[in-house]
Amino acid sequence: MRVPHAPCRHPPGLSGASPWRRGRACESAATGERPAGARMPGMERSSSAAVGTATPSGPATGPGSAPVSTEPARAPADTAGPGGDAGLPGIAHAWAALGGDAALLERVSYTRRAVLPARLPVLELARASVAVCSLAAAELSSVRARATGTGSSAGSAGDGGPLAVPSVQVDDGAVATSFTSGRHLRTDGRAPVTFSPLSRFWRTADGWVRTHANYPHHRTRLLSALGISVEDRDDTTLAEILATELAQRDAAEVEETVHAAGGLAVAVRTPQEWAVHPQGAQSSRRPLLSTARMDQAPLRTLPESSGHGPMHAVRVLDLTRVLAGPVATRALALFGADVLRIDAPQLPENLDTHADTGAGKRSALLDLSSRSGQAAFDELLSSADVVVTGYRPGALDRFGLAPESLADRRPGVVVGQLSAWGAYGPWHRRRGFDSLVQAASGIATVEGQRDEAGEGIPGALPAQALDHGTGYLLAAAVMRALTEQRRGGRGARLVRLALAQTANWLVDGLASQLSPYAREEAADAAAQDPVDPAPWLAEADSPLGRLRYALPPVAYDGSPPDWPHPPGMPGTDTAAWW
Repeated sequence: MRVPHAPCRHPPGLSGASPWRRGRACESAATGERPAGARMPGMERSSSAAVGTATPSGPATGPGSAPVSTEPARAPADTAGPGGDAGLPGIAHAWAALGGDAALLERVSYTRRAVLPARLPVLELARASVAVCSLAAAELSSVRARATGTGSSAGSAGDGGPLAVPSVQVDDGAVATSFTSGRHLRTDGRAPVTFSPLSRFWRTADGWVRTHANYPHHRTRLLSALGISVEDRDDTTLAEILATELAQRDAAEVEETVHAAGGLAVAVRTPQEWAVHPQGAQSSRRPLLSTARMDQAPLRTLPESSGHGPMHAVRVLDLTRVLAGPVATRALALFGADVLRIDAPQLPENLDTHADTGAGKRSALLDLSSRSGQAAFDELLSSADVVVTGYRPGALDRFGLAPESLADRRPGVVVGQLSAWGAYGPWHRRRGFDSLVQAASGIATVEGQRDEAGEGIPGALPAQALDHGTGYLLAAAVMRALTEQRRGGRGARLVRLALAQTANWLVDGLASQLSPYAREEAADAAAQDPVDPAPWLAEADSPLGRLRYALPPVAYDGSPPDWPHPPGMPGTDTAAWW
C-alpha cells in the first residue's frame, strides 16, 4: 500500500540585515512553529508527509552577532548518473576519514533529486554518510568473500591485490525518506509522538535557549532547576510558566543552571560564537572521526559469509539510545549482524522511537549494578565482536565499560563510541541531543527566519541529520575496522564520533566545499516540489502493531532490501546470543 503525499513550497530565503535582537519578552514565536504561511515542503497536513520536511522540533534559531544567512536552500535538482565524487565533496572527505581506498569511490553512483532543502548542505551530508556506509559494507562483503575463496576481481583492494567490491547505488529520495523516517512512521495508522511540548526554543532576556524534556526525568530536572513546581499542572500551563521564567533570565545562566541539575538546556549561538566557545574551539580542531588500536590481539575467525550479509555472524552489543546509536546498529543489523541491545530496567523508552530504529535487532534488559546483571553481561561480552556505546563519555566506566576496559576483557573487540559533544573539552560529560547540538553549534542561526516583526526566530535542518548522519558514519567506521582487522591489522579498535563533530563538518566543511555547479543546482531545487516518499516506504506487522516505515537507504549490488525482521517490544528478549 502506498500513501499519497501532498506537496507544498519551501519559503524564500532571508535577505537583508541581521534580524536578531535581544531582550524581547517571550512570545508565541518561541514555540518552534514557523510563522503563518511559511510552511516547509511536505510539512504534515494530515497523516502523511513528503520528503524534505522540517524536523519535529520545529525551527531552531537564536540570536547572535552574525547576520542570518541569505544563501538559497541547498538541495540538488533532479539529475542522475554515475558519481565517483565529482562535485560531491562529502563522500570523498568521509571516506578518507574512514581510511578507505579512494579508488573504491568509483564504485558509487547516484540518483540525485531535489530533497531536504536548507541553507546548509544537509543533503550532501546525508548522501555522503549513506554512501560511505554502503561502500564500507560492500568492501567488507568482498573481504569476507575473498577469505572463503568466493571473491573475484573488481575495484582496488590495496593489500592483497584486486578485490571484487560490489557497486553502490545512492538514491537521494531513499536517503531523504530515511533521514526523516520518524515523520513517515505510522503504527496502526497513528503518527508518532516523540517531542514533548517543553522541548523547544524559548526567548530569554538576552537571546534564545533550546530545551530537551522528552524523557520524564529530564522534564523534572528542567522544571526543578528553574524553580517551577509541577503539581497538577498540564504541559500547556507549564509551558506558559516556563516561558515567563526564561524571559527573565540570560541564556548562559539558564544553560548552566539546568546543566547543574542534570537537565538539558543550551544557549543558541551563532557559528562565530561557537567557534570561540571552549568546547566549540576544541571541536573545530578535531577530525570528523577518530580511530585507534587498543591492543595487538590476534584476529578471530568468523564463519563463512557467502550468501549472507557482510556482518553475518558478527555479534554486536548495542548500548545506545536516541537516536544516532540505534541508527548505526540498525544498519549493522541490516547487513546481517546479530545485534542485541541492552538497556537498564529503570530507563524509559519511547515506543515510537523504538519502532523507528529497532528493526533487525533484539532488545533485553540488564541491571549492570547487580551481580547477576554484570555476570550476564560478562557472558555476552566474552563472545562479542563489536560493542557500540551511545552514552556520555565516562558514564559507563563504573560498570567496567570504558573502551580500554572492554579491550582488556575482550581482546580484539571493535568498540564504537558515540557522544553528543565529544570525548574531550569542558562539555565532554554533558548530555546532548541532535536538537541541542544544532542550537549550540550555529546551525540554528544559519537556518533562521524572521517573524512578522522582522526579528530572528529559531530554525532547524529539515531532518535530524546530525543523528542520522553520525549513525551511518558510525556503522561505516565499525565495518571499516572489521575490514582492516581482516587485512592484517590485528588488535582491538576504537572508533569515536560525536554529533558536534558532524555539525562542524556540515557548517565549516561541506558548506565551504560545494562546487559552483552544486550551488546553482541548489538554487533551482529550492523552488521545486518535494519528492513523494512512497517508493521508499513499506508496511509490516510487528509486536508493536502494523508499521509503516522507511526502507533502508544503504544499498549495494546484492545487499538486502529490508531488515530481517521488524522491531519487537523493547526489553522483552533474552540477554543471550542466538
